[in-house]
Amino acid sequence: MSNYASPVDTETYGEYTITRAPDDTRPVYRFTGRISDDGSTPYPAESGRYHVYSGWFCPWAQRVTLVIELAGLSDLVSVSYVAGGRDARGWGFRESTGPDPVNGFTLLRDAYNATEPGFDGHVSVPTLWDRTTKQVVSNTFDTLDADLATQFRGQVTSEFDLYPENLRPQIDELEAWLRATVNSTANVATGTDPAAEEAATTVFGAYSELDNRLAERRFLLGDNVTLADVRLWVTLVRHDAAAARTGTRRLSDFPNLWRYARDLYSLDAFRVTTDFTSFGASDAVVDDWKSPITSSASAH
Repeated sequence: MSNYASPVDTETYGEYTITRAPDDTRPVYRFTGRISDDGSTPYPAESGRYHVYSGWFCPWAQRVTLVIELAGLSDLVSVSYVAGGRDARGWGFRESTGPDPVNGFTLLRDAYNATEPGFDGHVSVPTLWDRTTKQVVSNTFDTLDADLATQFRGQVTSEFDLYPENLRPQIDELEAWLRATVNSTANVATGTDPAAEEAATTVFGAYSELDNRLAERRFLLGDNVTLADVRLWVTLVRHDAAAARTGTRRLSDFPNLWRYARDLYSLDAFRVTTDFTSFGASDAVVDDWKSPITSSASAH
């Protein structure tokens, strides 16, 4: 019989918060281990060694599951999902998304406590677990996706080189800009609190810039999918679900960006790692994402 967490219960346990002592200078994302294919870190790129705890609802986690699919790592790195919704205990494994297949934990926090007894930091997805040391390696999403994109390439065959050496400076530059203007702001822009108007100005300004950029190219850096596209797309795919509920602008207001987003969704890896129900998309929004792509920048 599978082990599952009891239902989310904020009355009993309270809301999820991160409580840090004023003099605690450690990063919010506490675990920063890196996978390597050259012995430069304690975590070699070994097939079957690592497991990713993910969440369908989370764009930061989808960056990692998308890389696993695009880079052809599905047989090398396993994935399971926590359920949406949490109380002070953090994310849990429940029947809606299945048990923890590696350790039989009921809460993701159990993995963190196994690594650092009495863990008092952020329990987040994605989390990379090491079967060999039986510890969390990383919950730092912006290095985890890059490591998975590069360190196993000698073991797999994939048409996607997501983080090529010659484009890394551009990908990193885009990451910094996208995180500030889009990825960390879009959920505020489609909300209803007082900060929404200012956030919307930032996000839709960025969308306009991206729309112009994509007028003459298929993807952000040309004709090939890179990590830059992965990192942007996980926010774009969640945008219309929130916009439909709050009446803010839709992606279709930016025709090149909308074409680009659906072009990516036509690729298998983007479809199989997306669960629209996990972020509350209506049937109409889902149908829009499946609508035909009538033009492509690759035809210019």
